[in-house]
Amino acid sequence: MDRIRVLVIDDEPSIRKLAERELVSERRLITTASSASEALSLIEQQDFDVIILDIRLPDADGMDLLVRFRETLPDVEVVIITGYGTIESAIAAMKVGAYDYITKPFQLEHLELIVEKAYERVSLKRENRILSRALVEAPIPRLVGTSRGIQQVMEMIRKVATWDVPVLITGESGTGKDVVARTIHALSKRSEKPLIVKNCGEIQKDLIRSELFGHVKGAFTGADQTREGLLGIADRGTLFLDEIGELPEDVQAALLRFLENRCYRRVGDPHERRADVRLIFATHRDLKKEVEAGRFHEALYYRINVFHIHIPPLRERREDIPLLVEHFLTRLSPPGTRYRITDDVLGYLINYNWPGNVRELRNVIERAIILAENELLTPKTLPMEITSGQPASHLPMSSLKLSEMEKYLIQKALSIHRGNKRKAAQSLGISRKTLYRKMKTYGLLKREGSITTVS
Repeated sequence: MDRIRVLVIDDEPSIRKLAERELVSERRLITTASSASEALSLIEQQDFDVIILDIRLPDADGMDLLVRFRETLPDVEVVIITGYGTIESAIAAMKVGAYDYITKPFQLEHLELIVEKAYERVSLKRENRILSRALVEAPIPRLVGTSRGIQQVMEMIRKVATWDVPVLITGESGTGKDVVARTIHALSKRSEKPLIVKNCGEIQKDLIRSELFGHVKGAFTGADQTREGLLGIADRGTLFLDEIGELPEDVQAALLRFLENRCYRRVGDPHERRADVRLIFATHRDLKKEVEAGRFHEALYYRINVFHIHIPPLRERREDIPLLVEHFLTRLSPPGTRYRITDDVLGYLINYNWPGNVRELRNVIERAIILAENELLTPKTLPMEITSGQPASHLPMSSLKLSEMEKYLIQKALSIHRGNKRKAAQSLGISRKTLYRKMKTYGLLKREGSITTVS
């Protein structure tokens, strides 16, 4: 169990002794200081979660010290103690950044409650920061392909990203619904805030409401402390709920209420809370049929279906397979190596039906790289269910070598985007620098401003 590290700064020995004797517990670790200088020395030596600060100190103004704490300790919450408590001083302290204030004499139970609530906010801020950093450090996934279907998906992403409306993403498992959700968030006005991702199908049914909305201490057996839910953690950011069709009906109703008024209640909490969250949903189910069967809330369906993006399965956009193969070969090859594939391997990959879609293709390429010899993927490196069929022969590109197919796809992308190299590079999932290099290799840079394209 994490202990709350509390620093009490007060020049009255009785207050410090009370804190050391009565405020300490298995959950709280108490340190005291009698002056500002002693407190500043302690802060340099150790970390604290909550600071209880007397507004009057012998060697400093508590308000000045509060300002300093807010500038140097952004994750720490400060509670002001004053024997001269007035509405004016309380408002001034809150404006500067104090979490709360308490007047002398005070009840110990009241102070304990304030410390617990202050620590809850500290924990939330730290979790948000960690999540934000993870989002910034993680590479933004990209949709790869030049097919008409994937280009339409990309266009819809660009149109809806900056609008704060719910988005429903549908498609078979493995088509890249999470990639679409992450791209929408990355292009949105909330991109610097957390993106919280949760698969509803992976949460225990009896814990879904608590997971989504949070709970207060004692709300149910095992709720030994108050916890913020996904909505609270995602405040001012984006919450992506995958497999939304798995939510129980009572939770669907509660989620509908949040979508309508941005208010929710934690389990066991009589008070409503507000959160500013952009919601993105995904499912492989046909929600309209689920509504007709009485398994999904009809009003919720229409509320989340404000903007619908459907991702076509890989078997319906086979022309994207060579680009995806190139993308995964680049991404999954060990540093300093460059794996290649034979023409017949590419033929098998194009001909296969891909029930697991892009996710399955990625796994197949990763497996093949592990089994490859001399950095070459051959039919022997592919699973039997793929090589049991015949290499593709019905596609116009099937007779082309990989290099010829790559040239064809580059020409196709440039044609689709009317020579716009930036957009063409984005659609191909490569950088502009790589595009220029490949265009030069394939003789597509005939002269400045002129390219060879195909219809």
